Amino acid sequence: MNLKISGHHLELTPALREYVETKLERITRHFDNVIDITVILAVDSSSEKEKRQRAEINLHMRGKDLHVESEAQDMYAALDLLMDKLDRQVLKHKSKIQDHQHAGIRGYDGSEAEAA
Repeated sequence: MNLKISGHHLELTPALREYVETKLERITRHFDNVIDITVILAVDSSSEKEKRQRAEINLHMRGKDLHVESEAQDMYAALDLLMDKLDRQVLKHKSKIQDHQHAGIRGYDGSEAEAA
């Protein structure tokens, strides 16, 4: 798994990098077929009073690419929202794969084998 973390208008501290890596462990625990992960952390300031912390992630896995974005007043809150959204999407994709693999077995009732 390749992990790339970058910051736009933001200094990427070791604490922030470690926080992202520990949050991503939850994703890889659910689904380990992840090939590449790109995390972009940015600060968008439309005005001086309202600074928005934005986090986005591109997750490339076999057969599917996921893109998730989140915004909050605090970067850690934005990362928490991001990981919750990504976790839901990964679990949904995993359940689709597992349901699809077993769909052929559900339709088989064994009567064709007895007739032969």
